[in-house]
Amino acid sequence: MPRRDSTTKRRSTSTSSFGASGRSSHDSSAFYSRAFQPEIDASNVGEEHAAPEDVLDRIYAHASEDMHELPDGSVHLMVTSPPYNVGKEYDEDLTMEDYRSLLHRVLAETWRVTAPGGRVCVNVANLGRKPYIPLHAYVISDASEIGFQMRGEIIWDKGAGAGTSTAWGSWRSASNPTLRDTHEYILVFQKPHPKTGFGRKAPEGRENTIGRDDFLDSTKSVWHFSPQSAKRANHPAPFPVELPRRLIELYTFSGDVVLDPFVGTGATAIAATATGRRYVGYDTSAEYCATAEERIAESLKDT
Repeated sequence: MPRRDSTTKRRSTSTSSFGASGRSSHDSSAFYSRAFQPEIDASNVGEEHAAPEDVLDRIYAHASEDMHELPDGSVHLMVTSPPYNVGKEYDEDLTMEDYRSLLHRVLAETWRVTAPGGRVCVNVANLGRKPYIPLHAYVISDASEIGFQMRGEIIWDKGAGAGTSTAWGSWRSASNPTLRDTHEYILVFQKPHPKTGFGRKAPEGRENTIGRDDFLDSTKSVWHFSPQSAKRANHPAPFPVELPRRLIELYTFSGDVVLDPFVGTGATAIAATATGRRYVGYDTSAEYCATAEERIAESLKDT
């Protein structure tokens, strides 16, 4: 069989009974026109507004249920990992109803400040064993109720960082074996765009910055990297800068505004500055806000 010349035009593909392996010029309109697909409601997304310069690149020490500093539609990406309510030093002892209500209020305020077509990424781990609490499913349900459209679900395989886990339940016995979670979820949503439903065009003067290899790796649904050391980050449950960095490169253009409503010790802000984006963070702990500011300043020295 002769070798195919690299300049040969690829044949377009379309939806078939058993799917299609080709991904270039794939026409999926037949699938998306089926009744199985949900309607996209973009009637209440509002308009995009620029955030004032004096509110950007700042950490605010108050609850993100009211982000009054930010105008409507001024954020292009939200990345966060909400507190898990499992007894860490920063947690309140909330009921599940109270906890979900808190997240719902923050997500609703995030809806207000997110620009049309903007993305929202929530890193969350499921909890407990007696019974298992599928927290990621609750976040999906609540975000969808607010109006966000889901765009995907990334499995963060923490791999080497989970190697010493010993929560087996009953050892080598069927009486009560327990699954050990070595992964977390990154749930990806989008505020619909009034013209396209999905997608964003680069504003004038802003550019894509993601490289070829990063794009190929980050568009896979499973990511592999180790968690952040709690001691090094000075926080009991930090996420590594690599997590928001990947999301920022994948979902934003240079100069876009990135929000973290549970900013902790500043991983999202550090990733934003390193990639040429602007940031806004919120946390109720003045101590963590101060630590975040210190870590951001230190990261800027290294650039």
